[in-house]
Amino acid sequence: MEHIAALLFVVGCSNAMTDCRELNVPVSVFETQEACTAERPFALGDLQGRAPRIVGECLAVDPALEDDYDQIVWNVRPDGMLDASLEVSGTLLASASMRPEKDYLSQQ
Repeated sequence: MEHIAALLFVVGCSNAMTDCRELNVPVSVFETQEACTAERPFALGDLQGRAPRIVGECLAVDPALEDDYDQIVWNVRPDGMLDASLEVSGTLLASASMRPEKDYLSQQ
């Protein structure tokens, strides 16, 4: 059985960062954090046009708990910072805050 070490989580927002929604990516789970980090810019680039502003982050997953997490709690701040965490019944497992990369802030 393959273990998951990282989850790529992507959100698309309006220009004002007031209306945001999760965006699906073709590959969202990775065996290593490094593989997720390497794929992130390509995934964000592939989603251009799906929302005016796109942010994404790789969340570390404990392989021993990969089947236990039941929700991703997230928020995009007005300054474009993505706060996201994996939780198991209200217990924080992994958290990330990421300022969006300039290339992915707005449609060209």
